[in-house]
Amino acid sequence: MKLRFFNIINSSKLVLVDFYADWCIPCKELVKNIEKVKKEVREVRIVKVDVDRNPFLASHFNISSVPTIILFKKGEKLWTGTGVHSADEIKKVLSRH
Repeated sequence: MKLRFFNIINSSKLVLVDFYADWCIPCKELVKNIEKVKKEVREVRIVKVDVDRNPFLASHFNISSVPTIILFKKGEKLWTGTGVHSADEIKKVLSRH
């Protein structure tokens, strides 16, 4: 998972990573908003990372609370958001990059 993950975020395409946990109620709300974005914005790849199953990645990116979403392009962290963001908020962030 680690190597594949780093290959994905090093893409020249925008990659939105959703760090979540199955037990997290706000994560379940955020996923609905991310699904809306996924249907409307084709230029972004969306990747989900369960922090309980991937503690190395959670630690590497200093994830201290979930949900946390990070936008990458060419391996560079462009934006980080913690908590529940609306689909419109996420689309605004994506449109700036």
